[in-house]
Amino acid sequence: MSIEKMRLVKIRGDNEKLDETVHMLMRCGFFQPESASKVFSSSMGFIPYTQENPYSQRLADINSLFESIGFTPSLDEDAAYEALTEDDVTHIELLHKKAMSIAERKASLEEQMEKCRDGIEKFSHFKGLSVDLDKIAELEYVKVRFGHLPKSSVEKLNTLFDGCPYFYFVPCSTDKTDYWGAYFAPRNRTDEVDGIFAMLLFEPLQIPGAAGTVENIIKELENNLSIISEQTAVLNAEIKELREKEKDFFSKAYSKLAALNEAQQLKSFSVHNGHFFMLAGWIPKKRENEFTRCAAEVEGIVTETTVPDTEKNNPPVKLKKMIGPLKYLVDPYKFYVDMYGTPSYSDIDVTSFVAITYTILFGIMFGDMGQGFVLVIAGLLMYKLKKMALGKILVPCGISSMCFGFIFGSVFGYEDMLDPVYKSLGWSGKPLAVMESVNTVLLVAIAIGIALTAFSMVINVYACIRKKHFGEAIFSQNGLVGILVYLAGVNFASGFMGGPAPLPDSVCFAVIGAGAVILMIKEIPIGIIDRHPDWKPTSVMDFILQNIFELLEYVLSYLSNTVSFLRVGAFVLVHAGMMMVVFSLAGESENIFVIILGNILVIALEGLLTGIQALRLEYYEMFSRFYEGSGRPFNPFSIKKLSFGGNQK
Repeated sequence: MSIEKMRLVKIRGDNEKLDETVHMLMRCGFFQPESASKVFSSSMGFIPYTQENPYSQRLADINSLFESIGFTPSLDEDAAYEALTEDDVTHIELLHKKAMSIAERKASLEEQMEKCRDGIEKFSHFKGLSVDLDKIAELEYVKVRFGHLPKSSVEKLNTLFDGCPYFYFVPCSTDKTDYWGAYFAPRNRTDEVDGIFAMLLFEPLQIPGAAGTVENIIKELENNLSIISEQTAVLNAEIKELREKEKDFFSKAYSKLAALNEAQQLKSFSVHNGHFFMLAGWIPKKRENEFTRCAAEVEGIVTETTVPDTEKNNPPVKLKKMIGPLKYLVDPYKFYVDMYGTPSYSDIDVTSFVAITYTILFGIMFGDMGQGFVLVIAGLLMYKLKKMALGKILVPCGISSMCFGFIFGSVFGYEDMLDPVYKSLGWSGKPLAVMESVNTVLLVAIAIGIALTAFSMVINVYACIRKKHFGEAIFSQNGLVGILVYLAGVNFASGFMGGPAPLPDSVCFAVIGAGAVILMIKEIPIGIIDRHPDWKPTSVMDFILQNIFELLEYVLSYLSNTVSFLRVGAFVLVHAGMMMVVFSLAGESENIFVIILGNILVIALEGLLTGIQALRLEYYEMFSRFYEGSGRPFNPFSIKKLSFGGNQK
């Protein structure tokens, strides 16, 4: 994907044409407003449009009406631009009052229903108490407490306080852990007895006041619950009748209010001087002719379309849609890019880069054919059933895991299951036996880190050239000089460790030395070429000391970013090691239950860690070199985006 070119549109016309212009912009559906006070000079005498929105409260009221009756209106585009009449307003108010009245009655019934259910639950614990509760409450010299205590406390009660004349505990029911009941005590001994039962972990329960035995009370509450349920059913029928009778009016009224509210918001971006208004906003370049045709529908307005000055303006970003098979691989990863930040208008879209690198890194670290297949199925279910964006990412990651699992010869941890396949292909065995090639795995991980770090710097050079920051492209730590210093350092380190080193050490030292000097003074050539206003150092000594420390930071970042990719190889080894542990626990008989449980644990635990570590490599080791993510998405005003609850942008 790439970033679409945008055009800045300026609109001017008589104030009487503002409403018509706003409706035209909403119908066209691809205009994103910009605050006109930022685009037009304030010296021209124009002031911001500050009229209060009279429709926001009405829209909130009708939304609360819909919520109270469980109605979701459909958008009627034809009705959206019709006038909101006084009859409409009056009818909305009447329906709102009626719906609120029904809702209040229903809420009252639900509250009573909840009290009945709560009472039934509480009284059910004391069914064994066969005396009238109202008579217990009238006792003059005896206090009664209802509640529950642990079974072990009842044993202590019977042992330690057996025969105590100051209280009497009546167990009524029991569950797995507690006895439910009531204790009776003289009123002049209540504090003493309460202390004893508190020590025994007795938890008092406040039960509602009622007359009769517990069984009679529960029966009465159940009868009340039945009556309340019938009354609630009547109210639900009223709500259903109201929904069916008024559904067409509801949808039309909502469409009118939503469109008027949206139009009022769009007006707030304009400026005026009493006679004329001015509006400004953004449209995609490819729809410039279409916009001209839409604007022609409004007589008396003047439009001007210009190429934006990215230094003064901050155009919104609209990504071009990718077509073809790669769309299904690349599109899901927009989720990860958006988490970091939207690319700026003059930046590059890195979604394709993330899609390819993340998928490969994840597949390497989680290389197993069987477990990769499980990830594919899990991803499909997550997206199809829960519409989770992460599910669409798991599918290509699972396929990548299956591919590298074939290379590593691992299927649910079985290392020899694919041997017949390799032999049928004429191979002597699996391409890479992980636990027998530890050094190879780690060296490949470092090689991947070197390649991706260097490529990230190349992307930065390209991005700087696109922005016309030529000084940054050449002299920065992530520019051409930085690339040369980094590759020279890699060449020297490889030769020192006994690896391939195409360039002699003398050339490496010369490149590193010259590059280090340039990086120390890079702010001067960058400032001159890119015309930075403050490129001259105010103090030579401070400039030298500051840039010495910055040079050390650059060197450390080159080293740490590269070494960080060791985690790729480490996770390959960890995955193989964890499956070895699983099979060790399964024993020689290969207990299938242990193997299944172990695979589930590895998929859940290592799948999560691998996903996080691959994303960390993207953000910290690669994005930090070339990606800013300081843009803002293109969100045009459109009548088609209106839905229940407000404008869904």
